[in-house]
Amino acid sequence: MKIIIKEPGKAPEYRDIQNELEELQNLVDSYIETITFDDDWVLICNEEGRLRDLPWNCRLFTINFFGTVLFVGVDGEDFTDCPLTIKDLKDLYEVK
Repeated sequence: MKIIIKEPGKAPEYRDIQNELEELQNLVDSYIETITFDDDWVLICNEEGRLRDLPWNCRLFTINFFGTVLFVGVDGEDFTDCPLTIKDLKDLYEVK
């Protein structure tokens, strides 16, 4: 599955990963939380990022995210290739 990964302090990058829960959990360093922003894509983050004092990453639609975040596509209940481009994302989020 093709995703966009954004690590704190780094530019977003494309990555090809296996579409498995364990892989997603490894990338965000714990249990995942999904936030739906549109019909065809979601953001996946560490559900305890702020509580675990992970580094601030970005602000998207007035929500602050901590730790690594993943942008993935969705089709019903399934994760799919991310339909966004990195340019699309740079127009959406803020970094310090």
